[in-house]
Amino acid sequence: MAQIDYYFVTISPWSYLAGMRLEEIAARHGADVTYKPVDMGRVFAATGGLPLGERSKARQEYRMQELRRAKAKSGMELVLEPAHFPTNPAPSAYAIIAAQKAGGGNVGALVHDIMHACWAEERNVAEDDVLRDCLEKAGFDPGLVDSGMLTGAEQYEKNTEQAIADGAFGAPFYIVDGTERFWGQDRLDDLDAYLAGRL
Repeated sequence: MAQIDYYFVTISPWSYLAGMRLEEIAARHGADVTYKPVDMGRVFAATGGLPLGERSKARQEYRMQELRRAKAKSGMELVLEPAHFPTNPAPSAYAIIAAQKAGGGNVGALVHDIMHACWAEERNVAEDDVLRDCLEKAGFDPGLVDSGMLTGAEQYEKNTEQAIADGAFGAPFYIVDGTERFWGQDRLDDLDAYLAGRL
């Protein structure tokens, strides 16, 4: 069984635009997914990337054009400049980590619901009430917002260190069996083909 380590940031529009395609691909090939939210600021610092606010005007303008086009191609709801972006992604990352450890719900759905809250519903995913709603909707105990934060914080640091060690440098980033790397939601077809033995 293939193992996919999925490195992402809950406030990444590109991670959101992946929708549930990773989960569909993994199910089709019998692959296992481990969700690893990371501190992308630290990943950028270690791998030569720049936070959005520090990028050139040309890069920022191009990003907006690409988002507009990606929204049209995907057919997904997406507010190009949501009310609560940027916001602190750590609380939502901790909630995801705690939920994955606790089990009993659908982690993929939780990840997508949190991103949908940010990019389609313009909710602040750093707020406890938003996270409780998302946890409950995905079949988890909403109390994980309170009980799972310490464990989540510790694992968040480990995820970030592992992302850097594994060669991840952006989000979303998918690594199969620790070696084969795919960067971006627009590489999911390549991931699918790789798991099928065509690449």
